[in-house]
Order: sequence, then structure tokens, then C-alpha cells
Amino acid sequence: MNQFRPSSFNILPPVIKNLLIINGLMFLLTLVLEAKGIRLSQYLGLYPIQSPSFKPFQIVTHMFMHGGVWHIVFNMFALWMFGSILERLWGPQRFLFFYLTCGLGAAAILLGWNFYEVTELKDTIALGGSDAAMAQQLLQWKLAIPTVGASGAVYGVLIAFGVLFPNTMLYIYMLFPIKAKYLIVGLVAFELYMGIQNSVGDNVAHFAHLGGALFGFLLVLYWRKDRSNFY
Repeated sequence: MNQFRPSSFNILPPVIKNLLIINGLMFLLTLVLEAKGIRLSQYLGLYPIQSPSFKPFQIVTHMFMHGGVWHIVFNMFALWMFGSILERLWGPQRFLFFYLTCGLGAAAILLGWNFYEVTELKDTIALGGSDAAMAQQLLQWKLAIPTVGASGAVYGVLIAFGVLFPNTMLYIYMLFPIKAKYLIVGLVAFELYMGIQNSVGDNVAHFAHLGGALFGFLLVLYWRKDRSNFY
């Protein structure tokens, strides 16, 4: 297990370090441009396919945008905490491939779910009735608000850690101990419940989180050749 102990000169493995730098710079650029009246997230965030604002490059760029200080802090902290171990285990190239695949997988699942939701709203509007006005408002909101954040890719990292190190003790708020496998199952169950609930005013992309988790889980299963190779 010595390979997981970073020296004082190698606290951050290269891919993690560069991801932190890129996300940090993009967040600072967002703040600077926002002060000038330019909302970068409106160009680089991910819109539903049916939205006139959708552009294919957003499938990648949305992963490096964040909606606020706590959003980027929590994502980057989780990426550093769990991703550093995975990068040292797999190496930089495989970890980068894993991270980007989870992020793209999250985008694919989110786009699919958004397509379904938009189609349902359009059908409700076409039928008319008492729900048509509300559906019209929801449709306008759905098509106008982009999704931003690295959360989908980070959820893939969390899942991979939970699969490879299931009995590692983690501490919620530094106080409550829980094994990684139970925490990961709880997070996925929560995201699935919240995604299905689809509560009005909930601006969290739960299905992006689930998509990243799904692709991360499938990749780890594909790469893992020895079921006893747990830590």
C-alpha cells in the first residue's frame, strides 16, 4: 500500500492537479466575465438537445463550469480526496480516460432524461387543459437553464472508490464513521429518489450524477480481472 502514500513533493498526482487548476481557472474566468455582464455558463453549460441554445461542444465544456463557490469546492475536494488514490492505482492515462468517460456518460444520461421530460411537457401542452399553462412554464425553464459542473464525473470517481475499497471507513462531517460501500449505495439511492421525484425548484442534475455513477461502475467491472483485488 506504500504507493498510495504521497510524499511531501507529490501531494497531487498530475491529472488531479491539472483538473483542479483547469476547473479553478474556469471558475475565476466565470466570475470575472460575470462582473462584466457576460454569463459564461450560458455558452458552455449543457442545454437539452431540443433547446435552441444547445451546442455539441457543451457535452464537454459543461464539466469544467460550476455554479457557485460551494459547488466547485465540494466537487474538487471529492475529486482530490478519492481521485488521487485512483490515479495512483491506475496511472494518469487510465484515470483521465475514466474521468472523462464518466463525465461524458453523465451528459448522455442527462440529455436522454431531458429529452424525455421535454417531450412529455410538449405533449401536455398539445393536449391543453388545466395543466397546459404550468407545462409551458416548466418547458421554458427547462430549455433555458443549462447544467454545469463536474459532479457526474466525480460521482464516477466515488463509485470506483466504493467498489475497489468497499470497507474503507469514511467520516461524514469528520464525525460519523461509515464504510465506503454503504455510503456509495446511500448516495446512489438518494440521487435516484430525488431524480424520480423531480421536485419543482430542484436545480440539481440528479440523472447526471446517476449517469456518471453508472458509467464508473461499469468501467470498474470491466477493468477488474480479480474479484479478490479489494483494499
